[in-house]
Amino acid sequence: MRPYETMIVFDTAVDAQSIQIALDRALETIRSNGGTPGAIDRWGKRPLAYEINKRKEGYYVLVEFAGESATVVELDRILLLSDEVLRFKILRRNERTKAARVTTQA
Repeated sequence: MRPYETMIVFDTAVDAQSIQIALDRALETIRSNGGTPGAIDRWGKRPLAYEINKRKEGYYVLVEFAGESATVVELDRILLLSDEVLRFKILRRNERTKAARVTTQA
């Protein structure tokens, strides 16, 4: 399994409970496709760099996970279909970056 991370920007027009349900759905998708979710970092409401669907703010969540390519494909599909999600980006993390990040936090 390879390490990945995804940044999800949720629409702030929906309530916090809907955002949590959409996030839980994404995490369950990772688990059901053989992946393992890692750290979840909620950044909260932040201004967007540019307007998306006439929105100026988004609720940012960073999710780290490990999985195979099928996990990423299914997560991509689920996030595209979710009405609560404005934008998202899934990146494969470099193992060296992960090791450097762990040692600098110590």
